[in-house]
Amino acid sequence: MPIFERAVARGQVKLHYEVAGEGFPLLTIAPGGLRSAIQLWRDRPIEPRAFGGEYKVITMDQRNAGQSWAPISAEDGWQAYASDQLALLDHLGLERCHVMGMCIGGAYALSLAKIAPERVASAVLIQPIGLLANRQVFLEIFAGWRDEIRQQHPEASDRDFEAFFQNMFGGDFMFSATEAEVARLEVPLLVLLGDDQYHPAPISRRVAEVAPHARLIEDWKQEPARTKAQTEIERFLREHSHP
Repeated sequence: MPIFERAVARGQVKLHYEVAGEGFPLLTIAPGGLRSAIQLWRDRPIEPRAFGGEYKVITMDQRNAGQSWAPISAEDGWQAYASDQLALLDHLGLERCHVMGMCIGGAYALSLAKIAPERVASAVLIQPIGLLANRQVFLEIFAGWRDEIRQQHPEASDRDFEAFFQNMFGGDFMFSATEAEVARLEVPLLVLLGDDQYHPAPISRRVAEVAPHARLIEDWKQEPARTKAQTEIERFLREHSHP
């Protein structure tokens, strides 16, 4: 079980990850909110293992999910997760990669593309989360996650958790990026449409509208659309798999 460790202000971050296949690197970020872990890719319409024949597929448990752990502070937010992801890429000796994220993974992928566009060849956002009269829903999800892990984090006060929530879900649009930031993003994007209160369809559509180099796939969850979407993702990744 590979574990990568790195030091942060309050201690050590321990990241569980897996690597499979060979080829251009593809970093994948699972659904599941703050519980985003490798196992949550299983039995999804689009799965990372489908790309192992052509790409070096990296999967990981995000901090404080699955078998990964990190201290929690009031300064944590999207930047902290992006720092973990970039540190893991450095550890693996990877200069650039594609990023594929589902649900919250789409917001993580967008954050990484915003913070370090030179490291991201392209990003696939699968039913990404976003703000559309649903902040209370994310507050409730956060509260459940906080209660699950609280005993593992004596270093974190109530104020730390409150600040962390605001840093993650207090913003607008994609939470990890504003509409204006998405409009300035030069990284190519492929967006698979969301269709519920966690993954609002208008957010997916708007990302595809305002990003300079974006495409939208509307139908992708059921066959035969699923196979067609898989083929489109493969075509998109190949198009941008260059040094």
